[in-house]
Amino acid sequence: MKNNLQLTEDGRLKHLLSLDGLPARILTQILDTAASFVAVGEREVKSVPLLRGKAVFNIFFENSTRTRTTFEIAAKRLSADVVNLNINASSQSKGETLLDTVANLSAMHADMFVVRHAAAGAAHLIARHVAPHISVVNAGDGRCAHPTQGLLDMFTIRHFKGGFHNLRVAIVGDVLHSRVARSQIHGLTTLGCPEVRVIAPKTLLPRDVGNLGVHVYHNMEQGLKDVDVVMMLRLQNERMQGARLPSAGEFYKHWGLTTEKLRYAKPDAIVMHPGPMNRGVEIDSEVADGPQAVILAQVTFGIAVRMAVMSILAGN
Repeated sequence: MKNNLQLTEDGRLKHLLSLDGLPARILTQILDTAASFVAVGEREVKSVPLLRGKAVFNIFFENSTRTRTTFEIAAKRLSADVVNLNINASSQSKGETLLDTVANLSAMHADMFVVRHAAAGAAHLIARHVAPHISVVNAGDGRCAHPTQGLLDMFTIRHFKGGFHNLRVAIVGDVLHSRVARSQIHGLTTLGCPEVRVIAPKTLLPRDVGNLGVHVYHNMEQGLKDVDVVMMLRLQNERMQGARLPSAGEFYKHWGLTTEKLRYAKPDAIVMHPGPMNRGVEIDSEVADGPQAVILAQVTFGIAVRMAVMSILAGN
């Protein structure tokens, strides 16, 4: 169902809702297209006319800094008309349903919706109800998926490591509540990464972790041994119900990434984080600002990746 909804009958990308179910050729197409857009940000005139005359609506029902801003920059660099909807000041606050909101925005000649929502499946719901010419991009839904974050992470890994086929990648932290982690796992396995590890306390792992094709560790020394990439995740306290951990300090002691723990990984391992970072909880500042961190590169590459996604969806 996910696959059919995201692809046209001839196999082209129609919506980007999840990396789950997308073939490697689509992911590679996005990464290759993004590579052609990286240089645009370094030019004096940072725009191309691929989405000129198209209207992109950013509908964010959850707070966001990096994702919302980079989507806006990406759309503007493609010369699209961009509308950022302030949900708190919209008719949603007056009781209007999600689909009614989308229907009204569609009547304003929308061509693309970029949607972030706390409810899993919200982007899928919208994609099922929009007109055939409108594309939907999932900018994060509940614990389910964050496909463009997964793609920009894949782009960052490919940029610094050259590919995926000989890599060991460790994803560390609150995997249970992380839509990013699920997208990362789907992206890595689809693109041929032979070993994906998750490192977390048992209370922060999803019940179906055994079905995700990953190696599970509860100890940083064992989990980080000889890995090429370390992806850190923050504690998503806003999604937690009940006390799952003794304290942030206790988490940092056992699962926070410090320079000492990073030494278990390969000497040339890169450190990643989707943001926002909680320094002193899941990552030490010395690591976050250190030579192995590529965290700010992820943000920069995110613009090119989102440009690629929107240009492909628009048929360019």
